[in-house]
Amino acid sequence: MTTLSDPAVTPTVNDDKIFGTPFIKCLVQLIRAEDLYGLWRDKCDAELLANFTVTYEQRRAIPIIGDPDPLVLWRLNTFYAAVGMAIEERSELLVSRTMELSQEGFGRVLFTTKRLVLLSTTLRNVHRFGFNTLRKCAKTGTKLVSDAVAVVDAYPDVARA
Repeated sequence: MTTLSDPAVTPTVNDDKIFGTPFIKCLVQLIRAEDLYGLWRDKCDAELLANFTVTYEQRRAIPIIGDPDPLVLWRLNTFYAAVGMAIEERSELLVSRTMELSQEGFGRVLFTTKRLVLLSTTLRNVHRFGFNTLRKCAKTGTKLVSDAVAVVDAYPDVARA
């Protein structure tokens, strides 16, 4: 693993547990899968996930008027794709993700399998999408996955119909 040059990206001592969570593993897998030319091969997981951390100061500096930045849209799409991937791993079902987003930064993400809606999340203020820490990112992603798997466990016949 390479050393980090940016102190804002450097994980704290307890962050090693974060990189072991199934959701963060899925997120890192998706990011590495997008590296078609091997440019990120030497980067450690913390450097790859640095785009998902947005401090309060950075958030305040982002204007909410106009179209969301392409990097923010990539971050949003990758985060929810990792949620879907983690749901598939835990439930062993094929999950479909539908995301609708307006130019103003509002929308909805819907996860379904067969005839069952697993998760429906409202998106708002997408211009400022990100997490204060990687711990918060992992916690949010894991909670979304757990909620969806709980729905599968509650309605197994519908999920597998």
